[in-house]
Amino acid sequence: MSTLQVVTVGETMAMMRSGTIGSLAHLPSMDISLGGAESNLAIGLRRLEVPTAWISRVGDDPLGQRVVREIRAEGVEVHCDFDPKRPTGLMIKSRPNVTSTRVDYYRAGSAASALEPSHLPEGLIEQARILHISGITSLLSASAHATVVAAVRRAAAAGVQVSLDVNYRSRLGSRERLAQLLGDVLGQVDLLFGGTEELSILAPEADESSPHSLLEALAAEGRQVVVKLGADGASALANGRLYEAPGRAVDVVDTVGAGDAFVAGYLSAQLDGLDVPTRLRRANACGAAACTTPSDWEDAPRRIDLDALLTGGVSDPVSR
Repeated sequence: MSTLQVVTVGETMAMMRSGTIGSLAHLPSMDISLGGAESNLAIGLRRLEVPTAWISRVGDDPLGQRVVREIRAEGVEVHCDFDPKRPTGLMIKSRPNVTSTRVDYYRAGSAASALEPSHLPEGLIEQARILHISGITSLLSASAHATVVAAVRRAAAAGVQVSLDVNYRSRLGSRERLAQLLGDVLGQVDLLFGGTEELSILAPEADESSPHSLLEALAAEGRQVVVKLGADGASALANGRLYEAPGRAVDVVDTVGAGDAFVAGYLSAQLDGLDVPTRLRRANACGAAACTTPSDWEDAPRRIDLDALLTGGVSDPVSR
């Protein structure tokens, strides 16, 4: 495929990541990488041979250069301005102990928080089949939210499907604030993704303990709603029909980035023309794979990996 399939817009940060377990107060060194829900998704889609474009802004600094270089190296079509006055956002990821991961953000006043509708390239969204957004971008700033609204309106006007992953980040704002912001675009959303707690933000009247209740509350005419249930798999309501898929048993190392990999798997399967059960199966496999390493996107599966993922992997853990 060579025609652009998916466009996404959102912040990618430089990431400092500890290679060992322990408090940052004592660890002697960290690795440098990058992370962001939208670029994680874009890379995941490209690994699955889906032509994808990413729109954002970074600082005119070495970390911003690194972000752009890494994403472009993955084959993603990059539309990213370098801001000489604002820094690239930063996230610090550590593992204080063997059972937890801690993520700290330093993104206030970042280059991406100054996203404006004028930063959306003319005609780009209209070329795609899907525009993907997340709730993260709307919480960055008023101008970033205006950019999301403008992107969604352009997509809807052009007949481009809109995909939304709620992706709630409590450190950026309250649930009530996110519900208010996403209310500006929810009516144009064709594919809606989230965990049970995230979807309940948009359907407070539904029973959060019941995934089916959330799906029914949010499944407007023609909209697919997919609830991510982690180890329990996923469920989807599409065209009035409920679908369920079991989770995949893996040795979990780090769940950060798993939701993005899940959505990449689902969208890629939809673009391949596969049915909903197969989309869920691929999505679960991609999400599970992302849990088996400490990286956010580096080990996103390629198509050549999917057969092994979908059949339970190889029996010999050593590649010869």
